Amino acid sequence: MKKLSNLFANNRSWSDRLREQDPTFFPTLAGQQAPEYLWIGCSDSRVPANEIVDLLPGELFVHRNVSNIVVHTDMNCLSVLQYAVEVLKVKHVMVVGHYGCGGVRAALEQKSHGLIDNWLRNIRDVYYKHRALVGPWKDTPQQVDMMCELNAVEQAYNVCNTTIVQNAWNRGQELSIHGWVYSLKNGRLTDLEFCADGTENAEAELHQAINRVESTRAFS
Repeated sequence: MKKLSNLFANNRSWSDRLREQDPTFFPTLAGQQAPEYLWIGCSDSRVPANEIVDLLPGELFVHRNVSNIVVHTDMNCLSVLQYAVEVLKVKHVMVVGHYGCGGVRAALEQKSHGLIDNWLRNIRDVYYKHRALVGPWKDTPQQVDMMCELNAVEQAYNVCNTTIVQNAWNRGQELSIHGWVYSLKNGRLTDLEFCADGTENAEAELHQAINRVESTRAFS
């Protein structure tokens, strides 16, 4: 039985390096968790949340799943969201997709992928909603990237409509919901111009973000 000793060696090296740089790092980290941000992103191993925004452990609360989906029946995601909003009091929730997402492509393929098709059906729903914008599905790189943007925006809007976020806004809590997308090709984040900070502007932010996707893709 392999015990992955190389990963433990990597861990020791990482720990030693951080303690050498800052002897108080781990004691301070163990004493508190007070992040201002919740990152809801894709499980893809090439999209490491903390590294992308250059934040240390303890500075970013993270939830990841296949294709950064937020649905109102996912108790895992909702539990993370509730803890982040009601206990940690994060000020920002970022839903972050990434270009070339395999889950987005798989969702629109005309073949079975097994159990995960039930999960990916949520992305197909996004496609059907925006089919006039995306066009008949031909699996082009441009269509996949557009769907990655649209999916991130729609999932950010779903976050806004959770009872957790609605209740936070109703009690006057400072909380903004963002929709972003990440490029594997250059390591850069793009703001999809969805930034809702209350019930009254969530719908307007959705339309603004969709218009941005339409206008930028028209010139790509």
